[in-house]
Amino acid sequence: MKITVIGGTGLIGSKLVNSLKNLGHEVFAASPNSGVNTLTGEGLDRALENVDVVVDVANSPSFADDDVMNFFKTSGENLMAAEKKAGVNHHIALSVVGTERLQESGYFRAKQVQENIIKNAGIPYTIVHSTQFFEFVGGIVHSSTVDGKILVSPALIQPIASDDVVKSMTEVTIGEPKNTIVEIGGPEKIKLSDLVKKYTTIMKNTDEVVSKPDATYFGAPLNDSTLIPDNDATLGTIRYDEWISNPDNQR
Repeated sequence: MKITVIGGTGLIGSKLVNSLKNLGHEVFAASPNSGVNTLTGEGLDRALENVDVVVDVANSPSFADDDVMNFFKTSGENLMAAEKKAGVNHHIALSVVGTERLQESGYFRAKQVQENIIKNAGIPYTIVHSTQFFEFVGGIVHSSTVDGKILVSPALIQPIASDDVVKSMTEVTIGEPKNTIVEIGGPEKIKLSDLVKKYTTIMKNTDEVVSKPDATYFGAPLNDSTLIPDNDATLGTIRYDEWISNPDNQR
């Protein structure tokens, strides 16, 4: 197949491009660096010419409420219009487990808008809801640190390694459109506060981790089911302890 990966130079995108190429597919990694800008529409027609499948794994460069809404709404509308014009057969988007339960967060309101645009576009689609990546635990720590303390909820989370995400995304990409949401997650549930403690211990971060039930997750409150996938989710095999113990991942 001929496949275009939007956001094809990022963490997931670059690995997905390589995975699909290794299977013999013709893959174009679309990003501003390759002359493709979904916000302005620049380069989209060229990037989608004779393409069978489009995979969108791009993320907003800014998480400010207005910026992230503008990114996902404008990019989504431009992408769907260009795909209709090009006759794309399958649109795949990477989103987040719990998006519909996290609407007090500006980021997740924007992701919901993106998903709604896809569902209403009339193009066969599959939306992949993933739990949080192992690689982003550092970002959670950074966003939760206040005056030398890391304030995080003890709610359950089921994080996943990016390699497991890419494995599932590859299978979805070469498969038939589901016209619904499918979920993926890591192999084990853990309290978010305990996950952060594992990270800070390995990273020798001496800030105190405070388990705070009312601490928000990028502006949204959590409970034990907010970030957990359904029972029929596809689960990865890489465990966090195994992953974080690899020095290459301690960055």
